[in-house]
Amino acid sequence: MLTVLLSSPRVAPGLLTWQAWAALREASRVLAGSAGHPQLPALTAAGVIPEVVELPPDTAGRAACLAALAAAADGPAVWLAAPGESVDTGLLAALSAAGTQVRVLHGAHDLPGAHLLDLVSIMDTLRVSCPWDREQTHASLVRYLLEEAYEAVETVEDSDLASLREELGDVLLQVLFHARIAAERAAGDGCFTIDDVADTLAAKLIRRHPHVFGSVAVSSADEVNRNWEEIKKAERSERAGDGQPSVLDGVAFGQPALSLAAQLQWRAQRAGMPAVPDDLAVAGDGVAPSDIAGIGEELMRVVARAQSAGLDPELELRAAARRYAERIRCWERSDS
Repeated sequence: MLTVLLSSPRVAPGLLTWQAWAALREASRVLAGSAGHPQLPALTAAGVIPEVVELPPDTAGRAACLAALAAAADGPAVWLAAPGESVDTGLLAALSAAGTQVRVLHGAHDLPGAHLLDLVSIMDTLRVSCPWDREQTHASLVRYLLEEAYEAVETVEDSDLASLREELGDVLLQVLFHARIAAERAAGDGCFTIDDVADTLAAKLIRRHPHVFGSVAVSSADEVNRNWEEIKKAERSERAGDGQPSVLDGVAFGQPALSLAAQLQWRAQRAGMPAVPDDLAVAGDGVAPSDIAGIGEELMRVVARAQSAGLDPELELRAAARRYAERIRCWERSDS
């Protein structure tokens, strides 16, 4: 019996399943293809002494060599596959053809999210080795952060889930990139790492979900939302310290104008203020369509109408733009 033991390069050496450790301790021979295999020190410390053997590079040669080594063993044998190596179906078939009984055992499985470690390592390499990546700053990357977010939104609108997977990766790249740049700054100068980003987000999610991670009881999604807003209000007061907290704290003024208008009106309404201030509404009264000076006020009233109808003006405008684009395409087709 030859056991092919697979392991993950993202799991610390020696952190193997009990089935893997049982197979290793029961084996009369434990074989490894390299003296640099990361599991060797942990196994040796546990009293399992692997033998380092050099296998031919071709599948047939590797199979013949492993079959001979397994046949020469006094009992079960274990082959330590390289970390991250997947099941080689060709090798398994060749071993079976040679009369060797083979089983594949996964000794260390990745935890959910473990592959993010690969991205962190790749980003570190790019920042050092790629001339373009090396020159980027937070400011130079802003356009890409916005572009990638909008491209992800488009895949959702198109119900293109295959493309959404890729676009979310592009958004994630921006998070990794900004965190890598921040990590290069000196301590006390706004330095933070990707782990700091993750820790901050984890703490926020736990703090804002007391009905999940605490003892608060809720009966509906609306109640969850009310609690969320109260928690955010308390956070704004804490950040303000001795200063006066504002309902506008946390509003991103760099967002698209219609989204900004909608959020400002929503925040004002939550605070008990009119959705559109009286002076603004008056300024727009009686403005002719040709009066350019009144366009902003007219847009504010349109946003207010959408808000009162429970609609997102940005999404409505995007949907209208898509309908208009389709009309253009129809016109082009009819004119061709």
